[in-house]
Amino acid sequence: MSAKRHERTFARRSTVQVLYTSEIQNERPSVLLDTGRCLNEDGPLPEYALTLIDGVEAHRDVIDAYLESTSENWALSRMPIVDRTILRLAVFEMVYVKDVPVSVAINEAVELAKDFGGEDESPRFVNGVLGRIAKQLEAEAAEAAAAAAAGAAGAEDGAGAEERDPFAGYDALPTAGEGEAASEGAEA
Repeated sequence: MSAKRHERTFARRSTVQVLYTSEIQNERPSVLLDTGRCLNEDGPLPEYALTLIDGVEAHRDVIDAYLESTSENWALSRMPIVDRTILRLAVFEMVYVKDVPVSVAINEAVELAKDFGGEDESPRFVNGVLGRIAKQLEAEAAEAAAAAAAGAAGAEDGAGAEERDPFAGYDALPTAGEGEAASEGAEA
């Protein structure tokens, strides 16, 4: 487990460097990688770094929306490039990487801010923004769970049957007995 943690920490550091270079050169990260315009002092990028780079690039609009909605008194364009890069990486992990706990993504980002941050306040700033995003994600998850529960309750009551997806909420195919009964009913 320690080796995996160390590998992912290294991958995050590499990702920050590529994303930062992308910002400075005003070029998409994938173009930098394809053309070899990234520093590879420690050899080829780890697979996890490539996953992070591709993910941040693919979901940048959603990631930036989270950052803009939670970074009080800071326009995204006014943030130091290093902080913005670290935040984008962390938000990608928080939202899209299910095997990384939110707290780990935040802690790793704060450590990156300590190492790379442009100002003395970088770690506090990164922690504050990510803490607000974590609360927002928690609220979104609670809303989704409540909506799912309400949908399941409505399905039991038969309410809104014409609007519902007939397969919503099913985790498995019906058993043989249930399938036979349904097909016999359809033939009658």
